[in-house]
Amino acid sequence: MKHRILCFLILFAISISVESAPKPKKILVFYKTAAYKHLSIPAGITAISKLGQEHNFLVDTSSNATVFDLKNLKNYHAIVFLSTSGDMLNDEQQSQFEQYIRSGGGFVGIHGASAGEYDWPWYGKLVGAVFDGHPAQQNATFKVIDKKHPSTRHFPSEWNMKEELYNFKNINPNIKVLLTVDESSYQGGTNGAFHPMAWYHKFEGGRSFYTALGHADDKYTNPLFLKHILEGIRYAMAK
Repeated sequence: MKHRILCFLILFAISISVESAPKPKKILVFYKTAAYKHLSIPAGITAISKLGQEHNFLVDTSSNATVFDLKNLKNYHAIVFLSTSGDMLNDEQQSQFEQYIRSGGGFVGIHGASAGEYDWPWYGKLVGAVFDGHPAQQNATFKVIDKKHPSTRHFPSEWNMKEELYNFKNINPNIKVLLTVDESSYQGGTNGAFHPMAWYHKFEGGRSFYTALGHADDKYTNPLFLKHILEGIRYAMAK
């Protein structure tokens, strides 16, 4: 009898522990392209999915804009726009996404995510800036502005790297800049002495992280870059 009672208590304790264990957070990687399509998108999907497996968050992926329904979006702690482009969402889907952010949702933009929805000013403010062209890929010197943020504190203070170097317009003055590129180190920069390349900010009740890095496949196997986007995702997922 005592043995049965002991077994029951053990099973009860286990069931309570399982029920009280927090569910893993979940993100959606959205990769619709209505204009230019980056060939590195599959590598990005694979890399982010692996990050989820390694760091205990779930990853759904879709290029179908019908997922932008508020009831569905509420299942996610953050939405990652992976090198999206062009007019991705219709008016109703835009409205649903705005409500998601205002209800505390998170946004992560990677590389091409700044190159789209030019007729939707709210989106540009969410991202933090609007793509304004780029020169040919080339090496350039990057500088860390914020060594305290988890997404950049592992970077060297300054380093040279090949990348597709985005220029920006309509830069949101409220962004917290993490990383800049030195325009004197390459040809074709148009933002001048202070050229942001990665940043974060709180926006209308939600959180936004953007990095202009991530053009080519090799970035998605680079441990420094993977840590960069992992911590950007973690920032966006926090509520």
